[in-house]
Amino acid sequence: MQYNQRKKAIILLEDGTIFHGKSIGKEGSAFGEVCFNTGMTGYQEIFTDPSYFGQLMVTTNAYIGNYGVKAEEVESDSVKIAGLICRNFTYNFSRYGDIDSLYNFFEKNNLLAISDVDTRALVSYIRDNGAMNAVISTDFDNIDGLKKDLAKIPSMDGLELASKVSTKEPYFFGNESAKYKIAALDLGIKKNILRNFSQRDCYIKVFPFDTPFEKMNSWNPDAFFISNGPGDPKPLVNAQNVAKEIIQRDMPLFGICLGHQIIALANGISTYKMHNGHRGINHPVKNLKSGKGEITSQNHGFAISREETEKNNDIAITHVHLNDDTVAGIEMKNKNCFSVQYHPEASPGPHDASYLFDQFVNNISKNK
Repeated sequence: MQYNQRKKAIILLEDGTIFHGKSIGKEGSAFGEVCFNTGMTGYQEIFTDPSYFGQLMVTTNAYIGNYGVKAEEVESDSVKIAGLICRNFTYNFSRYGDIDSLYNFFEKNNLLAISDVDTRALVSYIRDNGAMNAVISTDFDNIDGLKKDLAKIPSMDGLELASKVSTKEPYFFGNESAKYKIAALDLGIKKNILRNFSQRDCYIKVFPFDTPFEKMNSWNPDAFFISNGPGDPKPLVNAQNVAKEIIQRDMPLFGICLGHQIIALANGISTYKMHNGHRGINHPVKNLKSGKGEITSQNHGFAISREETEKNNDIAITHVHLNDDTVAGIEMKNKNCFSVQYHPEASPGPHDASYLFDQFVNNISKNK
């Protein structure tokens, strides 16, 4: 067993609160919004999920790294979190197959991570005081300097981040001879969403976040998809205009997470930043149409106004989050359009909501 020398590190919150820990290896500082995820597995998928871009991730599970990493268990081409905060970081790992250590994975991605943190106290503090900007650093003797640097970090409220994670050029995914063609607007799309579409006989062309509707439609797709992604939906005016055009023409449209918020904004429903958001793989949602419950994977810090949604004559609420009654899904009453605030593709998480991909494909088939 290799002995790893650990340097002292701190978490400094924007309100001045400090928590202590130790670096797992890399030294330096990392800034971002501090938030927590309650999932007990799936850390590699979480760390590579583009929706987490710019965030310092607190994992509530006691051990991180114990089953290593696998090349195919990623949701994008690199680590997207700004830094990791955990209780116990495991350098040694055990799992069958072609596995590497999480430590090596972080070294390759140049990620700062700290462990030996009282994550229960930190999560409790975030729950009480809300998600906020923070810095993790091994420069623990320079508190005043860190405070000055932290004050320069913009709030997530109003921050556009889709441009940081979206593809720069269009690309294709799936079988070119598939039955259906889907044009996807990439605001930070996860690979498992593309896999789910491909498994259902769909060929996907993924477009950059700022692509206008006319360019997407010139490919003659059968349907459109607006993806998940990081940041505030309000600055994404082009995405909202794309959604409006699709809705006006009554073409099949599906949105997930940030895409759900974009569809709401396109219908005149406002969004707001949540106190600490929903991030985990066991969030309970009720399908109001079937009456059934679903255990879902969620990752979002913004939500749509329930009051405005209920007053909108064109929109029906289809799903609600059972922990706080926030809107978890909507559909348009007279248009071929629906969306959910959670992740039916999971990765990680349960597959209770994978039927939504079937529902979308069924909508496409009826429209052809």
